[in-house]
Amino acid sequence: MATLHFGRLAALFALGAAWATGVAAQEQPRRTRIALGPQLVPRYPGSDEVVVRPFIDFSRARGDAPFRFEAADESSGFPVFSTNGFSFGPAVGFEGSRRTREVPGVPKVGFTVEAGAFVQYQFTAPVRARVELRQGLGGHKGLIGMAGIDYVARDRDEWLFAIGPRVTYSGGKYQRAYFGVPEQSVASSGLPAFRPSGGIHAIGANASYLMQLSPRWGIYAYGKYDRLVNDAGDSPVVARYGSRDQWSGGLALTYTIFGRSKDQ
Repeated sequence: MATLHFGRLAALFALGAAWATGVAAQEQPRRTRIALGPQLVPRYPGSDEVVVRPFIDFSRARGDAPFRFEAADESSGFPVFSTNGFSFGPAVGFEGSRRTREVPGVPKVGFTVEAGAFVQYQFTAPVRARVELRQGLGGHKGLIGMAGIDYVARDRDEWLFAIGPRVTYSGGKYQRAYFGVPEQSVASSGLPAFRPSGGIHAIGANASYLMQLSPRWGIYAYGKYDRLVNDAGDSPVVARYGSRDQWSGGLALTYTIFGRSKDQ
């Protein structure tokens, strides 16, 4: 999994809902769905170990409209512009740190906040494409992005199943942070020098499933697989301490809060 996913940020989506719908929409009843549970993700990009981290999702809908589909592996964000199936908005992601003891002799990588934007297009009711690009602030300090297509089958909010391919791409700074071995680290790490360049570094797929068990309670599950390719797949760091195969998944309970319109 290329990015540490903490789910949707509640405050960010609350702001997005207010921005996108405007004051007039306050007359419609509102629904808020919150998902909370554990997820297993790679300890760091290229690791062969997984760690447990929180899986959180926050969604809002108005009137009788179903909740908007959001893939579990996409960054937090909200559309600030939408027209004819096309939408654009900010995207925020996080990447956990890689400590020195996890890859001895190679520089550590600090916790990273990634800020950028997304563009997505709804081709038809079941098919959606999305592209993200984010810049690391601190930590790896590189560019990281993802492109994906999802096929979404659903019965409004009763159940939803989505599946689709993913391509992860990154700049040279990102790849050198996680997959590179600087010349000065050869003696201390016992690894050959390796200077990867930017480009596609993983291909894979993501699947999500949501089911409503009652008007308020439901379940949300996802699974993702990535295969490291090109320079990332050839990295001596991955060969000795990690794996080309990157697995992640999560399971959460969902709870829906029903609001009221202003005149009720």
